[in-house]
Amino acid sequence: MAVPWRLVGVLALVLVGFGSAWQFQDWRYGQQLAEQARLNAEAFNQLTQAAATVQQAEHDKRLALEQRLSASEQTHFRKMTDAQRDQDRLRDRLATSDLRLSVLLDADSASGCDVPKAASAGSVDHAAVRARLDPAHAQRIIAITDTGDRGLIALQACQAYVQELSR
Repeated sequence: MAVPWRLVGVLALVLVGFGSAWQFQDWRYGQQLAEQARLNAEAFNQLTQAAATVQQAEHDKRLALEQRLSASEQTHFRKMTDAQRDQDRLRDRLATSDLRLSVLLDADSASGCDVPKAASAGSVDHAAVRARLDPAHAQRIIAITDTGDRGLIALQACQAYVQELSR
């Protein structure tokens, strides 16, 4: 039996055609996949840049907040040291008898009291009845006011801190 060479030739051409079609499809899909990979890489880069921008903005806001809080802390620290210095000066003046604390007495309750009624030249009470406090009691009063002043300054610092955070 003779092999029909025409049939073999046609069959070879069909196989070559299928092979080249397969190669073309493979090339076309490869280009589509490459284009899709490029687009995905661009989208990823855009997302990364957007995230970096947001992160930088948050970092800048945090840095600004830290600077404001630091300035506020320095202000309150200065107030605290000023109050401490004033209290120390007042305690020293009380201890050296340079300053004496006195209280204004009610005229009715002071009727039996032997406290002099004459006011000094710098007095603002104009001959009101006054009683001098014991230096130890005066020191305790100063200590109490010192603690109160420190508490108020600390409260102001806390309120300023919360206000800065809530902005």
